[in-house]
Amino acid sequence: MRILLFSGKGGVGKTSLAAATGLQLSRLGYRTLVMSVDPAHSLADSFDLETSLFQSQTGEPFSINERLAIHEVNIQLEIKRYWKEISTYVVAVLRTSGISDVEAEELAILPGMEELSAMMYVNQYRREGRYDVIVLDCAPTAESLRFVSMPTTLDWYMKHVFPFQRGLLKAVRPLANRVSPVELPSDSYFANIQSLFQRLDGIGEIMEDPRITSVRLVTNPEKMVLRETQRAFVYFTLHGLTVDGILVNRVLPETVTDAYFKEWRASQSKVLQEIDQYFSPVPVKRIPLFTHEVLGSERLEEVARVLYREDEDPAAVTRTEAPYSFVKNNSHYEVHLQLPFAVKGDVGLFKKGDELVVQVGTLRRHIGLPTSMAALSPLKARLENSRLIVEMKEV
Repeated sequence: MRILLFSGKGGVGKTSLAAATGLQLSRLGYRTLVMSVDPAHSLADSFDLETSLFQSQTGEPFSINERLAIHEVNIQLEIKRYWKEISTYVVAVLRTSGISDVEAEELAILPGMEELSAMMYVNQYRREGRYDVIVLDCAPTAESLRFVSMPTTLDWYMKHVFPFQRGLLKAVRPLANRVSPVELPSDSYFANIQSLFQRLDGIGEIMEDPRITSVRLVTNPEKMVLRETQRAFVYFTLHGLTVDGILVNRVLPETVTDAYFKEWRASQSKVLQEIDQYFSPVPVKRIPLFTHEVLGSERLEEVARVLYREDEDPAAVTRTEAPYSFVKNNSHYEVHLQLPFAVKGDVGLFKKGDELVVQVGTLRRHIGLPTSMAALSPLKARLENSRLIVEMKEV
C-alpha cells in the first residue's frame, strides 16, 4: 500500500490537488481513498457534494466512483467509538469548574483527537488491505507536523510515563478521591489509552518507510508561502519522512499579459526561480491559476490532466533516500541527517539517554540510537551540502 501526504500552508490548494491525485490514481486502476486530516474539512466541497448523509451517519468512506472513495473523519462519532472513557473523564472535570454540559462536551475534543483518529483508520485500512493508495489531505503545516510526530510522541509516553502514571494513580486513588474535589481517572481511562495505542501499533514505521509513505508539499509562488514550505521540508525530514515532490499551485499562465498582473508576474518569476534552486533535486511541478474555481469531479479531472501525464503514476516510488543514517567512520560513529536550508546557528543537539536530540528552531527530533552507539555522546558536528554530520564518541 502507498500513503501520500499532501501538506502545506493553509489556502494553497492542498485539497484540490489531493482530490485530483485521487482521480488520477483511480483512473489508473488503483483502489484509492482520499482522507481529510484537516479539522476544517473541505474534501466533500471539493467534489461539490451538497451532503454526505451516508458518511456523516456511519463514518465510512463515501464512494465517488468504483475505485475512488473519500473520507472525512467525524470526530463526534470517533469519540463514541474510541475515546469514550477519556472524553467522559475530561467532561466530568470541566463540569466541576461550572462549565455547562454542552460547553464541556465541546471542550473535551482535545487537540490531536481528530488526527489520531485518522491515523487509526490508515492503520486499519492497511491491515485490511482495503485500498492500494491512501491520499491524506492534511491540515496546514503546523498541524501536519503534529500529525506525523504523534506515533513517536505516543511511543515515548507509553514506554516512559504511562506505566508509572497508571501504577501511581492506582495506589493513591482511594485516598485522593476522598479529599480531592475531582476524582482521579479510573483504570478504564488508562485502558482506553492503551487500546488506542494498540490501534496505532506499527504506524510509525509505516510513516517513515519511503517505499510506502511520501510527502508532497503544496505551495504558491509567493515569498511568505515559500518560507513556510522550506520550514516544512526541514521538519518533515527531521521526523523521518521523505518529501518526493513540490507542487507549486496557482502560477500565472503565460497567456496572462494584462498590465494589472505585471508585478505579480515579476514576483512569481523570482519565487519560482528560488523554488527550483532550493528544492533541487526534488521534482517541482507547476499548476496554473485556472480561469474558474476548481469544484466538482470534471474540473478536478482537468487539474489532474495538468498535474500528471496521461500514464503518469502518482503512486510511483521516486525517492527512497533516508533522512538520517548511522555510519561507522574509523574510530568513531556518525549520525548523518538531511537538513536542507539549515545553517549552523539554526541547529542544536544534545544527548538524552539513548537518544540524540536535534533541534531546529523550536522543533526537536528524538533519534533513537542503535545499541552500538547508545553509550556514545555527540562530540562535534558539521554541515556538508545540507547534511548534518554528528560525530559520536565515548567521553
